[in-house]
Amino acid sequence: MKENMINGNTLIELGYSPDEWFKNAIAHINDNQLSGEAMFEYLEQFKPKPVMDLHKEPVGFSVNIKAENEMEEINVDSVIKTMKEVMKTPTVVDGAVMPDACPTGSVGTIPVGGVVATKNAIHPGMHSADICCSVMLTDYGKVDPKLILDAAQSATHFGPGGRDRSDQYRFPADLLKAFEGNSMLNNQQMIQAARKHLGTQGDGNHFLFVGQSKLTGNTMVVTHHGSRAPGAILFKKAMQIAERFRKKLSPETLKQNAWIPFDTHEGEEYWAALQIIREWTKQNHTCIHNKIASSMNIKIENRFWNEHNFVFQEDDVFFHAKGATPISKSFLPEDNHLRLIPLNMAQPILVVDGEPTKTNLGFAPHGAGRNMSRTQHKKSKSHLTIEEVFEEETSGLDVRFYSNEIDISELPSAYKNASAVRNQMDEFGLGNVVDEVLPYGSIMAGDWQKNAPWKKGRRNKNGQG
Repeated sequence: MKENMINGNTLIELGYSPDEWFKNAIAHINDNQLSGEAMFEYLEQFKPKPVMDLHKEPVGFSVNIKAENEMEEINVDSVIKTMKEVMKTPTVVDGAVMPDACPTGSVGTIPVGGVVATKNAIHPGMHSADICCSVMLTDYGKVDPKLILDAAQSATHFGPGGRDRSDQYRFPADLLKAFEGNSMLNNQQMIQAARKHLGTQGDGNHFLFVGQSKLTGNTMVVTHHGSRAPGAILFKKAMQIAERFRKKLSPETLKQNAWIPFDTHEGEEYWAALQIIREWTKQNHTCIHNKIASSMNIKIENRFWNEHNFVFQEDDVFFHAKGATPISKSFLPEDNHLRLIPLNMAQPILVVDGEPTKTNLGFAPHGAGRNMSRTQHKKSKSHLTIEEVFEEETSGLDVRFYSNEIDISELPSAYKNASAVRNQMDEFGLGNVVDEVLPYGSIMAGDWQKNAPWKKGRRNKNGQG
């Protein structure tokens, strides 16, 4: 080694912990022959920031929910308990819970129906793995809703995985260019997933809903899904980056509440990546809606959409919504001020507008929420056959499951009382209902795992038919 050349041991002796920046810093110092005061001045930028302690007491948050019965009391208590732990995170400055809130994950994990505002920090775990889970409405005018639902059955795709190559929608060139221009999105796995999953809706509570406007009688389609595999891949990468920052900046912070400082290269890249994933998800909705129109040769009269799992920025504050509908006009770049709140397949989808207040933080509920898990709900219906539950809860509706297997955990009784959610929206000032999309029918994934290939193979191996 040449005289005065430094290496990693030099930096460690100076009190720095081994890190990714070592390689570039060592090269810079040696190439520019920095020493003494000049070297220390250069290294100043890499000095670890002071560790941030948890708030001793939770930051206050608005509770826009109340229990209507004993089961809901348990749910609300759990929501408040987990939110109190979330609100101890050092970056947190405000928060709120919506009437459809329910806990998910361990204590200290933001509940579904939660909003958390943080200073100069993006918390991937607070918008969840289903980045940009969202809803889009298209108005097709005076068209028979059954014809629309039939066309939608051919246009959409539910269940795991993506589309076969022969069945894929075109990936727009400008969107592909955006992926290739972002370091977190520009890799083969991500771009291949973006191609395959375009025009897919996944499973769980995602749906395609056909109904008619209460105001105009026009037939409308509302789709609900997120960013599929591209969003999941980005989320995993972001959580890994956030964990590296957590270890340095705030080891006491729960792993699920780790953050990426916005004023870093990683923070800026992740924020940009989120906006690109938002555009991909919007396109995911759009290609399904456009296919319905083109297959029927009809004109689209209106369209709007909004996400409810995302992060929204105002100056240096980031509002994380995990299942909350943005009603503040500053949160969405689109011109249309209308938002969508689905309740369940047998209830109208609410079309709302609204204004931000101190207690709603610019948000409304994103749906009806759950008071019990899917497993608990299925147990509560065990005295009936699946067909009996289905018939009882979907009478008069054209409800279809893409897998041809009924999923009773997505039927209306699995969700909170829709009227109670609407009443609490009024009580807590969470948006104004300006129209309703009255239900005709819907498509969901259904219980696609019931006859999954691996289960069939297991049954055959055990000699079962």
